[in-house]
Amino acid sequence: MIAKKTAVAPYIMALRPHQWTKNLVVFAAALFSFHLDGQALLSSLFAFALFCGISSSFYLFNDITDVESDRRHPVKCKRPIASGAVSVPAATIMAIALFGGTVVLGLLHSMPLGATLLAYAALQFAYNKRLKRAPILDIFAIAGGFILRAWAGAAAIGITLSPWFLLGVAMLALFLGVEKRKAELRWYELQGGKKTRAVLKRYSMELLLRLENTVTTGAIMSYALWSSGPQVKGAPTPWMMVTLPFVLYGIFRYQLLSDPKEICWRAGTDKLESHIRTERPEDILLSDFPMQLTLIGWVTTIILILSLQNQGIVQ
Repeated sequence: MIAKKTAVAPYIMALRPHQWTKNLVVFAAALFSFHLDGQALLSSLFAFALFCGISSSFYLFNDITDVESDRRHPVKCKRPIASGAVSVPAATIMAIALFGGTVVLGLLHSMPLGATLLAYAALQFAYNKRLKRAPILDIFAIAGGFILRAWAGAAAIGITLSPWFLLGVAMLALFLGVEKRKAELRWYELQGGKKTRAVLKRYSMELLLRLENTVTTGAIMSYALWSSGPQVKGAPTPWMMVTLPFVLYGIFRYQLLSDPKEICWRAGTDKLESHIRTERPEDILLSDFPMQLTLIGWVTTIILILSLQNQGIVQ
């Protein structure tokens, strides 16, 4: 029994289940439109599962395509395909099965959801083939994946999203894309090694910091406008402004963890790899306790406001 589990483990890890936390954005449409009934949650859960499947299929495709460069990377060489724990033919079969299955299920659920999955697939294909080597466009492609996840959540439950909400998701997604490149660039600077990701040769820390300032301001302002309430075609209630401090702290905390001086300080107190985490937002969510508390407080406050609104206590 133990041997069997050990043999299956590399195939599960090749799907990168730790990155499925990115797909939680699918639930944002139901949460922020206050559609938290059973049917909406089930539909959102279904869309979440489909995005886990299709995103894993592209993680497999990406690892198959980049297998040689990953073997030269100090961290990515440990991935199941790069290390040889999962063969390329087996990974190819898994990727095709996941991709085909999720698209078919999405189309059977609804045309909008199926179309969103196909749009995500087209974006991922373009990213893996060209966009990940194109400066600026690579960040837009990363952000586009998050926007399509939010759109899929809306498509699954059949609602129209607020333009301010979509803009907020876009700005926050761009923020995460910039932070990813910042972390990667800082990793190679600290290691003094060769930049295995070609696009990093076109970036400097100064440029990325300027981009970060722009998208951070955009994310905060768009969320603030959305939370102002229905007067600006935003949240169902202006009481959502109460959640703004959680968003501010979360963004500022993320910036602290990605700051070059903070990384250098932490690198001197512990293993470097454990702190170059803003390359992978899912690692922040899974390992940083203050961020976890912020997320819990944010979601709890939203649910509390919804409950009070349903009881007629707040408008």
